[in-house]
Amino acid sequence: MSNGSSITHFLLLAFADRRELQLLHFWLFLGIYLAALLGNGLIITAVACDHRLHTPMYFFLLNLALLDLGAISTTLPKAMANSLWDTRAISFSACVAQVFLFLTFISAEFYLLTIMAYDRYIAICKPLHYGSLLGSRACVHMAAAAWGSGFLYALLHTANTFSIPLCQGNGLDQFFCEVPQILKLSCSDSDYLREVGLLSFSTFFAFVCFVFIVVSYVLIFRAVMRVPSQQGRQKAFSTCLRHLAVVSLFITTGVFSYLKPPSVSSSFLNLVVSFLYSVVPPAVNPLIYSMRNQELKDALRKLIGHFSAAMDCVPSSAKDSQHLV
Repeated sequence: MSNGSSITHFLLLAFADRRELQLLHFWLFLGIYLAALLGNGLIITAVACDHRLHTPMYFFLLNLALLDLGAISTTLPKAMANSLWDTRAISFSACVAQVFLFLTFISAEFYLLTIMAYDRYIAICKPLHYGSLLGSRACVHMAAAAWGSGFLYALLHTANTFSIPLCQGNGLDQFFCEVPQILKLSCSDSDYLREVGLLSFSTFFAFVCFVFIVVSYVLIFRAVMRVPSQQGRQKAFSTCLRHLAVVSLFITTGVFSYLKPPSVSSSFLNLVVSFLYSVVPPAVNPLIYSMRNQELKDALRKLIGHFSAAMDCVPSSAKDSQHLV
């Protein structure tokens, strides 16, 4: 294979060789995927339908749920199909689309998490300036900047990655198309180093955002310590620590996956690390951000109550029509 254009498809890493284990992986991933769809879908519906949740915090949470749905829908359905049908192939164009969409959603999500940390800092440390600093127009602009930055970042990396000549076969040591695994097929050292340099710069930018998030939460902790209510302090601490845990897992595993040295690379390690940053956050974010959020719980109960009432009306209407007949 002289270059990337001669590759018609890639071969993804299989989770298992035995048919029973492949089916087990399919059902496991299906459960995770359905849980992510349900959790993020409920958040999106609740925020969109309940006017009490039309605030900056829930607006950003809605965008986070959309990005989570996009990220997990880019990788898991193909992995489930491969496990179910006992295949490893993904077409070249599908691989390009998967890389582009996954990088768009993941990078935009990271930028949005940085914005959400700033939102919590203003709300807790500078509440009197919250309305002026985070008005509706400012929130829309910040969310659009996150989505737009993710799009441009993904476009740059995808174009650069697939412009590199590939001559080391077509097998990827990963369950989805991931940039570091594609770079292993490179023929040109100069092109490989160019993409690695771009990834290193992106990692530095991600580190700056991570420092901003940590500093924001440190300032939030200091402000929370002055809260007279012990119950209020515990609630704020538990929420902030859960947010930091998700962000830390997301960043550390993502950075390790993209910049780990080849000497520590193994199929099992690649699967575990990629699973932690590509599948776990979209699945657990709805639980993390709604566990102790009473407003969101009330909106979900109200939504479920309306849905149940609407379902109860259907049989009674049918009975009434039969009685009239």
